[in-house]
Amino acid sequence: MNFVLHGSSVSRGIFIGRAHLVSSARLEVAHYEVAPQSVPAEIYRFDAAIARAKQDLAALEAHVPADSPPEFATFIGLHRMILEDSSLSQMPRELIRERRCNAEWALVQQMNAVVEQFEQADDPYLRERGRDIEQVVERVLKALIGAHQGIAERALPEEARLIVVAHDLSPADMLLFKRHQFGGFVTDVGGVTSHTAILARSLDIPAIVGLHFARHMIREDDLLIVDGTQGVLVVDPDPMILAEYQLRQSQHELERRKLRRLRKTPAATIEGTPIELLANIELPQDVKAVRESGAQGIGLFRTEFLFLNRRELPSEDEQFEAYREVARAMDGMPVVIRTLDVGADKALAEEFAAAPNPALGLRAIRFCLAEPQIFLAQLRAILRASHHGNVRILLPMLAHAHEIEQALALLEQAKAQLRAAGARFARHIQVGGMIEIPAAALALPMFIRRLDFLSLGTNDLIQYTLAIDRTDDAVAHLYDPIHPAVLHLIAHTIQSATRGAVPVAVCGEMAGEVAFTRLLLGMGLRNFSTHPAQLPAIKERILRTSLETVRPLAQRLLRASDPAKIRELLELLNA
Repeated sequence: MNFVLHGSSVSRGIFIGRAHLVSSARLEVAHYEVAPQSVPAEIYRFDAAIARAKQDLAALEAHVPADSPPEFATFIGLHRMILEDSSLSQMPRELIRERRCNAEWALVQQMNAVVEQFEQADDPYLRERGRDIEQVVERVLKALIGAHQGIAERALPEEARLIVVAHDLSPADMLLFKRHQFGGFVTDVGGVTSHTAILARSLDIPAIVGLHFARHMIREDDLLIVDGTQGVLVVDPDPMILAEYQLRQSQHELERRKLRRLRKTPAATIEGTPIELLANIELPQDVKAVRESGAQGIGLFRTEFLFLNRRELPSEDEQFEAYREVARAMDGMPVVIRTLDVGADKALAEEFAAAPNPALGLRAIRFCLAEPQIFLAQLRAILRASHHGNVRILLPMLAHAHEIEQALALLEQAKAQLRAAGARFARHIQVGGMIEIPAAALALPMFIRRLDFLSLGTNDLIQYTLAIDRTDDAVAHLYDPIHPAVLHLIAHTIQSATRGAVPVAVCGEMAGEVAFTRLLLGMGLRNFSTHPAQLPAIKERILRTSLETVRPLAQRLLRASDPAKIRELLELLNA
């Protein structure tokens, strides 16, 4: 049946492919009575699903690359053990026989009972195993309902046509999906600047969030059209609509190829004012896309993604290897490494439990200062990598002068430890700070005096200024980058840093949105840091921009207080 769902676009483009459902075992399953003569067939169906799940794990193991982290083998072995355990492989058979119920319901009832026991354990490691049980049950449920597990058993050409459909995806989920060639992502919930959305943009594929009912209404292998430009998902399109979108998809790809030709063109305005374009990355393997985009360096290395999807924190040596790989690959170009920014929707293992309000809790620099041994290990790894390239350190979520002082003191301690060990590192490494809390933007002089450079994180700055959880689709419509208060804080930060002769960049999502390029240039910004995929379009807009034209329009926009007038002036800027 043909129908259309509307959501919020988080990554532009058009993709046509087949649905791959990512489900949660906590979703309700049907409960119905099985006829007495059908009980043996229902038990056989359950046994077949268990066997299929075991085959899936064997196929997954066969497709794990040789250089994958050891956690992958551990993960597969643990899930095999859970499948073999009688509490999941045998007890549901008894429920089917005794209560004459369907296999799906029996499995989920038994899962709930087992998971409840794990959740009551005092040991955080045991409590975490409840999630592994849920993941195993999800695998068996997919086999019961006839859905393919998908990733391990499909060849790459087919896999590249898949569109992930989920109720929600965590940043950790997205990090795993970066290893595969999916064509698009759609979720029921989520905000346009959640870290999940940011990772979707880094994959350079169309993505939509906030669709509400997509996961329930779409079936495995349904033909889908993801219109990431309009925020529209078309399910089972008729031939005319399909043909129209195939044409749009071709046109979009042609435009992308044209933009790639600008890779070696220096970024400068019509007057010849040079603009520095840097790239944001999550993992060392992202460097290839950075070099292909023509970026002049890395403006934001989000190191927290090295810490996700694992049971143990990465060692100092493991971190050093990752940072050194990036520094060497960039061959003397700047590499800005942001220290660990966890909390909110980027949670570590359960022993570092989130606060009741994680966005306002122990996250980013607060977490690092509260866990100095973790912070020192990362600082030592970054310092060691600085011997191999042009490395800089970026401190996230600063609000107080004492946070900078404590961080700098720990940096000196890390240097002293390395000297004592005879390790080599750059003697003078630049240290910058993220301006993403209104208090920091309003008290900028104390940061300018203590830091070598600033990076404006517009995502959190907007979130904290407007008191909006950017991961919550219920308030997503209130997230407004051109709210007068937000614009004044951004302009104030850029202008104050410029007057203080401290370099300032914008590394938030506004830097990668073409609609805001001329506005930021008019405010005085000369350094953009965005995803490699977004960089060509930003460069093309810069090359067609006259500062003499945009400066007065940007000032008029900043003086406006009426939202309609602001939008009108923004459209005039982009005309």
